[in-house]
Amino acid sequence: MPHTKTIEPKRRAHHLFSALLISFFAFGIFHTFIGAPKVNAATTELAASTQLTPEEQSAAKNQMSTWKAMVLGAVEGVTEYLPISSTGHLVVTQRILGIGDTDATKDAADSYAIAIQFGAILAVLVLYRKRIESIIRGLFGRDTDGRNLLVSLVIAFIPAVVIGVAIEKPIKSDLLNVGPVVGAWIVGGLLILFLAPKIKADRPGMSITHIRPKQALIIGCAQVLAMWPGTSRSLVTILAALAVGTTLAAAVEFSFLLGLMTLGAATLYETTKNGSTVIDAYGWFNPLVGLVFAFIFAALAVKWMVSWLQTRSLAVFGWERLVVAAASIGLMIAGTI
Repeated sequence: MPHTKTIEPKRRAHHLFSALLISFFAFGIFHTFIGAPKVNAATTELAASTQLTPEEQSAAKNQMSTWKAMVLGAVEGVTEYLPISSTGHLVVTQRILGIGDTDATKDAADSYAIAIQFGAILAVLVLYRKRIESIIRGLFGRDTDGRNLLVSLVIAFIPAVVIGVAIEKPIKSDLLNVGPVVGAWIVGGLLILFLAPKIKADRPGMSITHIRPKQALIIGCAQVLAMWPGTSRSLVTILAALAVGTTLAAAVEFSFLLGLMTLGAATLYETTKNGSTVIDAYGWFNPLVGLVFAFIFAALAVKWMVSWLQTRSLAVFGWERLVVAAASIGLMIAGTI
């Protein structure tokens, strides 16, 4: 009887993950820089209303250069998964660089900041590929831990989707400015400094695969708080996970994986809706540069944070928030931003 070669579930998941990663990267590039403009141009009145006039396109293009795209990509990558708020840092950095500081250019700058998140998403896909392979096996009933984690991530993801869509407009119009960001930085910084001495790397608790639906829902509801720019999605999800009884390592990893889903949805939504605005304003090269830099610096930042927290506390992030908030206040007083 001829021998029949079978593929082990782990190898099958590895192959599926590799295909998923390649497809995700290709789709992201196509959707952000090619597909999204065509979708927007052909759809609803809302899409038509986001089209920039020739004067607005010229104003936005004059504000962006390749070195600025590199800076914004690096800022996005470094700050996306650290508990210091990527949105807050991008808002302030854009103002310092003179990007999006007028009504004619603000929408394009805000959409650009969300579009380059794709680079940070890809970084976590690569760094946590083994965990994601486990989730894929769980999806097909071949890995119990992977299935449990997938269920928890989906449940934690839902509140942000439901509430985020409902309050998107007031967030962009009223909160996506330096003042609200600085306020959130200060509150979050003081909270971290208060809690940091109580959070030890070796604290007992649940592993990531033992987070149950009820606990996941609590973490997901906490994530909604991060819709206030400057709060930090990573901060509130890590603290919420610790509050429901996880280890510090599990809280950080769950925050990263939940961010993968949340950022993926936000980036897809934004590029579908406003992808043409980004391309009209900045072309395709500078957004692509920002995306690549976001990937590189996000990978470095995630690896550094995991290593740092194995022996040190969260306090450094609290001090960073307070220092950046104080610097931003100084720049506001000086009229620079």
